[in-house]
Amino acid sequence: MATWNNLDTLASYNKLAGMKKRVNIVEAMSGEEGAERVARYSSPMAADMSFNYAAKEVDDTILEALAELADEAQLVEKFEELYNGAIINTGEQRLVLHHLARRQLGNPVIVDGVDKRDFYAEQQKRAAEFANKVHAGEITNAAGEKFTTVVQIGIGGSDLGPRALYLALENWAKANNTLKMEAKFISNVDPDDAGAVLNAVDPARTLFIVVSKSGTTLETLTNGQFVKDALQKAGVDPSKHMLAVTSETSPLAKSDEYLDAFFMDDFIGGRYSSVSAVGGVILSLAFGPEIFARILDGMAEEDKLATNKDILKNPDMLDALIGVYERNVQEYPSTAVLPYSQALSRFPAHLQQCDMESNGKSVNRFGEPVNYVTGPTIFGEPGTNGQHSFYQLLHQGTDIIPLQFVGFKKSQIGMDVVIEDSTSQQKLCANVAAQIIAFACGKDDENLNKKFDGGRPSSIIIGDQLTPESLGALLAHFENKIMFQGFLWNVNSFDQEGVQLGKVLATRVLAHDTDGALKAFSDLLDI
Repeated sequence: MATWNNLDTLASYNKLAGMKKRVNIVEAMSGEEGAERVARYSSPMAADMSFNYAAKEVDDTILEALAELADEAQLVEKFEELYNGAIINTGEQRLVLHHLARRQLGNPVIVDGVDKRDFYAEQQKRAAEFANKVHAGEITNAAGEKFTTVVQIGIGGSDLGPRALYLALENWAKANNTLKMEAKFISNVDPDDAGAVLNAVDPARTLFIVVSKSGTTLETLTNGQFVKDALQKAGVDPSKHMLAVTSETSPLAKSDEYLDAFFMDDFIGGRYSSVSAVGGVILSLAFGPEIFARILDGMAEEDKLATNKDILKNPDMLDALIGVYERNVQEYPSTAVLPYSQALSRFPAHLQQCDMESNGKSVNRFGEPVNYVTGPTIFGEPGTNGQHSFYQLLHQGTDIIPLQFVGFKKSQIGMDVVIEDSTSQQKLCANVAAQIIAFACGKDDENLNKKFDGGRPSSIIIGDQLTPESLGALLAHFENKIMFQGFLWNVNSFDQEGVQLGKVLATRVLAHDTDGALKAFSDLLDI
């Protein structure tokens, strides 16, 4: 059984922190040495992708120290315990089973006599059967017309992951003739969010999915009622147009107000739930069940790599180790996620939640304060847009911010044009290659305003094209990276107490149970 210790108690970490030698990335990435690093410092990922860390401030000596840290921290052993059904979520005394929703990595996990793999597979099967009936016109509206649009009503993990995945494949699906239904999302309790979506769809030909594990999420239930009222005003019976994704014990599970209900459980946290019914229902309706299955295949293939004890053959664990080195030894405060793919426009937002909600902790998994920094601030935007926005600070600001690029050789739609002897896709790829070197090597200039110091570390995940399989591999890579970093920091990456206090106070405001500054702000907002 693995032992759980704080990072700063590990001999291998203290050895790593005591290393005086720092890699000069400007020198390392210059000339032929740089070309050799690019070829050598690369780790294969699933779906024919690769994780290239040549522009990170590591060398063979540091990599050896990171391997020792991985061994002493028992990272692979802890992953094995997780997917075999140990109680890893110590804050809520729960199993952590999102990996089980894509494939069985280890032993059967039985809870209260139920095989959890069978439970997740059954919900995926039910979602697939429902989607196929909708697509075939076996389930229609009251007039016998096919549904053309699906709208997900949820917040946090019920919105960010599924929305990011849908947008990532929407244009690919159009190009490959697999877009079955247009998908839209309502998350914010701001009435303009729901109102804008309702104004953009034909309610009579739209299915709405209310996603809430507890069936009590304030924002989601408010938006659900908002939609029900709008449907009734449009002469549409909400119970024939609304689905629920919830737990089997929630108020939504057996309600006759919903056409059907699909189930999740407490063992898959919201931010990891894109592989559960939370993402499976809407993505199966939008693209077809076979496309959702291909996403899961990419994730399962990447998960298998995450079981390898050799860090050079385990890109997820290697990325995590380098990230902890940057955060705790080099003291870099943030990480920028920079996908050079417009299809991944919401992927950084999903990773913000997945990473910062998981590892934004100041106590360890036993509830004791830690004496070191944990999760970094995550932010990002697609390239090349970001280059004309916040890259100024990344290049010449006072903080060094590690960068995680994502790039693909081919576009999804296939439309392009040659201008000045190169296509738009070639220009996109040229920009990401140039940025890696510009950040690493910089540029000298007597005019300090034009000088770039360089030494800004980055990695890049490279794929041929953003497909269901590569999207799944990409998602699993970051989920596993976050998990491994949580293991290293000895925090519980699978609860989120930090989101609760604001909810409690908001409930008090709505009940007019306020005083002091809370009452004053409530009055200012005319609540």
